[in-house]
Amino acid sequence: MEILRCESLTKTYQSGGAPVHALQNVNLTFSQGSFTAITGKSGSGKSTLLHMLSGLDRPTSGKVIYQDNDLSKYNDNQLSVLRRRRFGFVFQSYNLVRELTAQENILLPVMLDSRKPDENHLNRLIEILGIGDRLSHLPGAMSGGQQQRVCIARALANKPAILFADEPTGNLDGKTGREVLTLMRTVSQELGITMILVTHDLTVAEQAERIIRLEDGQVADDSGTVVIP
Repeated sequence: MEILRCESLTKTYQSGGAPVHALQNVNLTFSQGSFTAITGKSGSGKSTLLHMLSGLDRPTSGKVIYQDNDLSKYNDNQLSVLRRRRFGFVFQSYNLVRELTAQENILLPVMLDSRKPDENHLNRLIEILGIGDRLSHLPGAMSGGQQQRVCIARALANKPAILFADEPTGNLDGKTGREVLTLMRTVSQELGITMILVTHDLTVAEQAERIIRLEDGQVADDSGTVVIP
């Protein structure tokens, strides 16, 4: 079942008076519960595409359709609510609030939405991610891998429909990165969450069911289904 698609998605910036096409007429469809990796060289448009799909930025032209809703018709407040309730985000730089404990960081999106936490759901996330003994720690007292696990828990705290991840293993060593990616995939599969991941690392991309490769803001290859070991 389709959950997200983009139609003729284009993003153009001005640089020194000249137009720079970060994305050019991109058309993609994502199925519910699928795991897609978007890859390509630096400057190919990977992160720009992720930002357009997730409503973090608006396209110059074209549409992003989430469950038959055209995001171009949403105002900034509506987009903010959508991102908070239906989308989860994991970034390379962690983006944890340094003054809050791991537990407080995890609960932050739920509290900002003025909703009561689902304790069973949160406890399950904490168990799967193996961070039960880090809940009282501040980010500065945790390793990079531990911080990224907290980020994943925070991203999934509101039971999002889609998890967007931008280079989530970029700041981690190879072993830790593989562990974090496995955990992301495990949790997403268990909860039926669609995962869209941007990475320049082909070994990371190959863990996905589908790999989309961008070149110069356009889809150069869409390999479809890949067998996951």
